[in-house]
Parts: sequence; structure tokens; C-alpha cells
Amino acid sequence: MARRLISSGSVYEEMAGYSRAVVDGDWVFVSGTVGSDFQTRLFPESVSEQAEQSIKNIAWALNEAGASLSDIVRIRVYVTDRAYVGPVSAVLGKHFGAIRPTNTTIICQLPGEEMKVELEVTALKRG
Repeated sequence: MARRLISSGSVYEEMAGYSRAVVDGDWVFVSGTVGSDFQTRLFPESVSEQAEQSIKNIAWALNEAGASLSDIVRIRVYVTDRAYVGPVSAVLGKHFGAIRPTNTTIICQLPGEEMKVELEVTALKRG
């Protein structure tokens, strides 16, 4: 099966030369995804709402790839403040509690001041 690239149409994807997701066989690799609305490019104020929007964006990319949130096997979480770990973890628990992917959480800076959380996932499509 050939490698397939999925784009959200983001100006950042074009500028930095990356894809929102790459499908390679049964594997789907979704780039780090911040919590802004793809259409409006606006960020919700709260970190919980940004995490929810990030998951919504990831679900869209997985759907385009023929996969779903239940296919996720690994998630990487990037937050800009230690205080955000709890609220983001609560959102993740709501969506992934039954799926139980591996998880790594990193506290770091993100490119934009308004960005509070970024999620990156790897999924394995189930046949």
C-alpha cells in the first residue's frame, strides 16, 4: 500500500512542508495538533477547551485516513504549564479511558502565545 498524505489546508503545513497525517499501510501518524478551529484559526481560552478541539481535529484527520480515535496506540501531550496537566489529563481520560493508549506528557513552550496544548498521536487501523 502506498504512503498517503492528509492535509487540513493549514498555512503552517504548507509553510513548514508537513502533512496533518501520514498513512503508511495500517499505520496513521498524526502531526502535533493544537487546539484551534481549522476554519476560524481561533483558540478557545481554556486549556480544556483547547484539548477538546485538538481531539476533534485529530478525529477528523483519523477519519480521513480511514481510522478513528479507538485506533490510537500512542499519544504525546505537550503543555505550556504544569498547571495544565490535570485539566488536559481529565479531557484525555474522558476520550481515551477505555482505549488506554500509551502516553507521554511534556511541559514545554509552543510557537504561539495562545497555544496551551498540542497533541500528537499514532494509530494502528484494525482490519
